[in-house]
Amino acid sequence: MSARTRPVALDDVSKAIIEQLQEDGRRSYSEIGKAVGLSEAAVRQRVQKLTEAGVMQVVAVTDPMQLGFFRQAMVGVRVAGDSRIIAEKLGEIPAVDYVVLTAGSFDILVELVCEDDDDLIELLNERIRRIEGVRETETFVYLKLQKQLYNWGTR
Repeated sequence: MSARTRPVALDDVSKAIIEQLQEDGRRSYSEIGKAVGLSEAAVRQRVQKLTEAGVMQVVAVTDPMQLGFFRQAMVGVRVAGDSRIIAEKLGEIPAVDYVVLTAGSFDILVELVCEDDDDLIELLNERIRRIEGVRETETFVYLKLQKQLYNWGTR
């Protein structure tokens, strides 16, 4: 959500639906309906409205290593010029799965998922550092993903 996006007002039932899906994204609409007190059709309609409004996505979260991507890294990027334009260009790179504009030591943080170290070096040198306005990068290689949750709640 960008700073200018206004949050969508959610009632308790919509929040409960989101929480049900955060626990198990494959949970059936009828199961969710029983838990929140709605019919299957009403849950389906609410889920559709929540996804169309951009409030949530229902996606499969994968383990990159199981798919052959053995190197993950966070790259801090310092830029000269408009960081929004550079962030947009970084977001076009397929190996980039996360781009955030920041305040502090770096202007942008970028998460990369690569096959191996050679892939990471290629990505840094041939794609990221060649973007006009990228002044400096610092790479933080992931050794182990200790915790990653997507259930930060609605309350």
